[in-house]
Amino acid sequence: MEICQRELPIKPWMQAKTRRLPGIQPVKAGEWLLRDDAFAAQMAYRDTLISTQKDAVFRATPESLPMQDELLALVLSELDGGYKKGRAVTRPDGVHVPLEGSPLLTAARLVQEDLLIMDMTSEPRLTAAVLCFPASWSLEEKFGAGLVAIHGYVDEYTDEMATRVRRMFDAIRPEQPLWRANFLRYVEAELHQPRRVGEEKPVREAGAFVRVERQTLRKLPRTGAVVFGIHTYVIHWDQLNSAEQSAFIEASA
Repeated sequence: MEICQRELPIKPWMQAKTRRLPGIQPVKAGEWLLRDDAFAAQMAYRDTLISTQKDAVFRATPESLPMQDELLALVLSELDGGYKKGRAVTRPDGVHVPLEGSPLLTAARLVQEDLLIMDMTSEPRLTAAVLCFPASWSLEEKFGAGLVAIHGYVDEYTDEMATRVRRMFDAIRPEQPLWRANFLRYVEAELHQPRRVGEEKPVREAGAFVRVERQTLRKLPRTGAVVFGIHTYVIHWDQLNSAEQSAFIEASA
């Protein structure tokens, strides 16, 4: 399914501070959760995936329930004026989302971001997630894993990088979320592209689409868990101007 934004609000390859790993930046107030022109289409697709492929896009341990509850409360507090709150929440696209059942599934049906919870009790570990729009990785394969195992397929994720990321996770303050972004060219615009390690990826130097993931990290103050949010943007390569295309190619080399 081709769901594309009309424009990219961020072009991480255009600035040195966001071009290379880890490229971490502070989130501005009120910009943890974002809504763009593809909201209605992405949310309809998300609802379909949750309804028809729930086992593929949702995993959670019983121990993660307090973290899920805390996350849902935080999401509800951050919704903008386009939502109507009551016994259910009405999204800007007019869809009513009941406030019952799995807290994480409810939260994920309200916002464009995929939401993953890292339990920080000991070693950071993925214990709950709604991942509807994976970019060539598999929730089934990574669920329950720690930071190193989750990023094991990323060439740039060295032991030194793993140590830096762990320190960053430990240092995150609840009042200051963080963000970074990645960027790749894909052959197709499909948002739901789960793949296990070793499977061929539809990433090509001359792919017709640019896929950008804005990834956020936010610590929950009560449980101490870290929420990993992923907001996915897809546009046609031809929507970039020549300077942006040249900079993308150089940054991807």
